[in-house]
Amino acid sequence: MTQEKSKLPTGWHKAFYTLWLGCFITGMGYSMTMPFISLFISDLGNYTKLQINLYSGLAFAMTFIAQAIVSPYWGSLADRKGRKLMCMRASGVMALTITLTGFAPNAVYIVVMRFIQGSFSGYINNATALMAGETPHNRSGWVMSQMMTAGTAGNLVGPLLGGTLSSFFGNMLGGAWGYRIPFFITGVLMFLVFLGTTFFVHEDFTPISREKMKPIGEIMKSLPSVKLIIIMFITTMLVQSSTMSIDPIVSLYVKSMMPNSRDVALVAGIVAATPGLGTSIAASKIGHKMDEIGPLKVLRIGLVVGFVLFVPMAITNSPWVLAGLRFLLGIASAGMLPAAQTVLTLNTPSESFGRIFSYNQSFQAVGSVMGSLMGSAISGFSNYATVFWITGLTLLINFILILIFAHGISYSNR
Repeated sequence: MTQEKSKLPTGWHKAFYTLWLGCFITGMGYSMTMPFISLFISDLGNYTKLQINLYSGLAFAMTFIAQAIVSPYWGSLADRKGRKLMCMRASGVMALTITLTGFAPNAVYIVVMRFIQGSFSGYINNATALMAGETPHNRSGWVMSQMMTAGTAGNLVGPLLGGTLSSFFGNMLGGAWGYRIPFFITGVLMFLVFLGTTFFVHEDFTPISREKMKPIGEIMKSLPSVKLIIIMFITTMLVQSSTMSIDPIVSLYVKSMMPNSRDVALVAGIVAATPGLGTSIAASKIGHKMDEIGPLKVLRIGLVVGFVLFVPMAITNSPWVLAGLRFLLGIASAGMLPAAQTVLTLNTPSESFGRIFSYNQSFQAVGSVMGSLMGSAISGFSNYATVFWITGLTLLINFILILIFAHGISYSNR
């Protein structure tokens, strides 16, 4: 590897640290509010268990339904105007919509606001695409892992902070106000992300006119391995589905384990945060390993370990055992989505990053919709343990698909 190929562009570190912090706050803001959305909804009306589960699932799903629809448009715009503008758009609108969600009078209002937020979302995805375009390929594995760590580190801090704030303000103010305060705090933090991205990030980007842009079909034909790209899209969808099937019901699952406790929000926050802790600890090491042995090998190991861990999660009756298992799952997760993104980075020309990553985001959004609705529906009609059994099965299916369709395919190491 030559010195020139490894050299980082001017201003790379400032952009990296700013976007890393932006992804951290975005992940923190999301996890500060969403793990408790089912508890928030239950305080907004006299809803049945099935209604609470379904409204919670819709609140999760609506953002990702919107993402799946509009991401290709934003990706095309990113390839023409740059990824920085997309980060500014996403952080600015999230600051507004998540603040307004704190004033929710009922469950339907939350669902509508989540749809609007999803239509303009994509900060982490675009920040990742921006850094992918600015980073030499021999460092892509580490950088993709670090960008993923930013969001997951935010997911670690968010539930703990959100649970503490919800418990404190709930006891002090009563009613649903304990769940409203984290929305207002998140809105302020996202506005700071918007300002930081605007003034501290420089993107080495040359605008491309609409007429000079290649059609997506032509781009796909020019890729080193179209089949590998499609498999990574599907992997992103299934891995995200496995994550989102748990998120809408984790607080309710914990509540079922400790029905008479007043600290459900705090304990649920700890359980929700432990995967982020595991990912944060393991991401750098796994990122370097991806650069050494290749992301596909790391991905296969992560999927197998994830499948195995979901089995004891389904049968435990202790929230603390569940927290420990989810910590281990977080370590395995550091070798799933970052590995898929690294494969995409190494096999996509820089002028097409926006659209390829936006299609990947669409698949991720579809996975989020599938997972959140699946988790809510299964828990509503059956029980929480069944959600864990089926979720583990999706990871096993994903592993089998990679063995079948990605066998003998090697990624580019340009």
